[in-house]
Amino acid sequence: MPQHTMAGDEDWLTPIETAEIVNVAPQTLANWRAQGTGPSYSKLSEGRAGRIRYRRRDVLSWLAERRVAA
Repeated sequence: MPQHTMAGDEDWLTPIETAEIVNVAPQTLANWRAQGTGPSYSKLSEGRAGRIRYRRRDVLSWLAERRVAA
């Protein structure tokens, strides 16, 4: 899986890479962004088709917050 680095050498992921980690379709991530839910993301360019990136640690933290202990 490709890893992208941006400011501060953080590990940033594309929506496709994030969808693989979260185990959902990329369109589900797009729906969550439109609804204001899902993991935090950064929009790198303006407009509807702007480039989106997710910080790996934010995605993993978001998943951990949703863990339900039995």
